Amino acid sequence: MTALAVVVAVATGVVAIVDWAAVAMQRRSVEYAAKPLTTIGLVVLALAINPASSGARAFFVVALVFSLAGDVLLMLPDRQRFFVFGLASFLVAHVLYIPGLILLGAALAEGSGSTRAVAVGVGAVVVAVGIAVVGLPVVRGARTADVRLTVPVAVYLSVISAMVLTAFASLVPLAIAGAMVFYLSDAVLGTNEFVAPRKWGHLAVMVTYHLGQAGLVLSLVAW
Repeated sequence: MTALAVVVAVATGVVAIVDWAAVAMQRRSVEYAAKPLTTIGLVVLALAINPASSGARAFFVVALVFSLAGDVLLMLPDRQRFFVFGLASFLVAHVLYIPGLILLGAALAEGSGSTRAVAVGVGAVVVAVGIAVVGLPVVRGARTADVRLTVPVAVYLSVISAMVLTAFASLVPLAIAGAMVFYLSDAVLGTNEFVAPRKWGHLAVMVTYHLGQAGLVLSLVAW
């Protein structure tokens, strides 16, 4: 990690905590600023670090830019109107993370083919359980809320699941952890949106979202 990257990481962490506090206290005006600023900080962090793979960093940076667009779209006052557009932005982000993770795995991964096979098997189990326990109820809930959301939500579920599986295949611990926490964030978001809303749901989504994205960015570092 370069000195600049450390400074950016600390500053981004502080802004993320401000966002979490704003969400907890329902200070929407603060959240409107802190949430996108946190993602911008992660973009700057990805550009400031010494990456193991410059190609992976390029994909990750563009993924973060699409995530930023999703952040803004899902914060707009008429959220229902822009929900599908926000979903599409994050879907593109996950599509971009996939080749980035492949390149990162090629640059950093240590282990035999059998190790990778085991990792992919574990990832497949994690994804299968996630789809069965959370994904399918969320898709059913989306269909009940608005039948037009069925296909977009199902496609999104498939793409983020593929991203998580690719992270496991990379054999990069931080990438796996980041992808898993991101997966958890979207599981909570989907459940809160379409199945059973919880008072703490939005805060849980934001904390896990930022931690997941941070894990993916930090996985780029050539330690």
